[in-house]
Amino acid sequence: MTPPFQRPALELADVIERHGHRLENLTGAQQRILRAITSCRTAALGGHVETCDHCHYRRIAYNSCRNRHCPKCQASACARWMADRGEELLPVEYFHVVFTLPDTFNALALANQRVVYGVLFDAAGQTLTEVAANPKHLGARIGFISILHTWGQNLSLHPHVHCVVPGGGLSPDGSSWIGCRPGFFLPVRVLSKVFRGKFIDLLKRARNSGKLIGAESENAFERLLDASVKHDWVVYAKPPFGGPEQVLKYLSRYTHRIAISNRRLVAMDDQTVTFKYKDYARGNQPRTMTLEGDEFLRRFLLHAVPRGFMRIRHFGLLANCVRTQHLIDCRRLLAVPVTKPEEASLGLPSAGPLKPPCCPSCGRGQLLAGENLGPFQLAQLLARLDSS
Repeated sequence: MTPPFQRPALELADVIERHGHRLENLTGAQQRILRAITSCRTAALGGHVETCDHCHYRRIAYNSCRNRHCPKCQASACARWMADRGEELLPVEYFHVVFTLPDTFNALALANQRVVYGVLFDAAGQTLTEVAANPKHLGARIGFISILHTWGQNLSLHPHVHCVVPGGGLSPDGSSWIGCRPGFFLPVRVLSKVFRGKFIDLLKRARNSGKLIGAESENAFERLLDASVKHDWVVYAKPPFGGPEQVLKYLSRYTHRIAISNRRLVAMDDQTVTFKYKDYARGNQPRTMTLEGDEFLRRFLLHAVPRGFMRIRHFGLLANCVRTQHLIDCRRLLAVPVTKPEEASLGLPSAGPLKPPCCPSCGRGQLLAGENLGPFQLAQLLARLDSS
């Protein structure tokens, strides 16, 4: 039996183990995140034995923490989510629209993550829905997926929402499909203006209902709003995707991304951590940044969202409660053949169920997970392997 895999040279867990003790005033939620990451895929969480169904090769696999802030757990979570998305794509152009919150709201957002990020989602969603429904622009009911990211490449706070939108929608009466012009979805200047109004209005409502911490002073709150309108409210519309397959590839990179991945870590010593980033201000030039270890972890924890907060949301025609029927209607109007409603497919290869990993020994079989072993049972098994 093969022992567990060797860990990579440098992981976020290593940074936490070396520098985590330097952090002060952590919340209970932050402490749980750090503990989960350092325990992930170690003997502390137990494990299981994987056996090849062809050559009977066996190896030990440690259990994952499944924390959504853990860089090692996101690939499998993303694969499961993507398996459900492949057959929801339509055979039309897809557009990528990004709504960015001005940094004047950063302090308020940190103190009120659930409320402010919720308002950001709603403002972006209402903006796209309202502008697309306007007959001057598209005149259609649309649907889209929104994904919250809160970080910049250097781990600074940079809240923004990525929206992936089909290039068209249903007519108001649902009798026809209305497609956008090739290569153009909605005017960015209009989106930016409407987004600003929506966000400020929703934020005022949240404050008036007593949901915002640190916004008790009306004068201070009004000054914050006045300062925000002096900045650009950035709405960025990227060129359309080449096809549904590219949409899937894009989503696989964005949906379960966290603030930093292990592969971006370069070096660490007793004082500092060095990591790679892209300098967007200089043409996406690859660079490295070195931070004090505690500052690196402090920035990482800026992006820990509240427990239960949904970072991926579906709007309009793709809302969870109506998505299935609306997709069938869209396919019918787009003249994509459907045999039975319950067998509706969008003409793309299905991501299908997740397959077990391929056997590294014979290359033909699949590794099937066996009985789960608790930490004590796993320790006994490892001790027997060491003595054999």
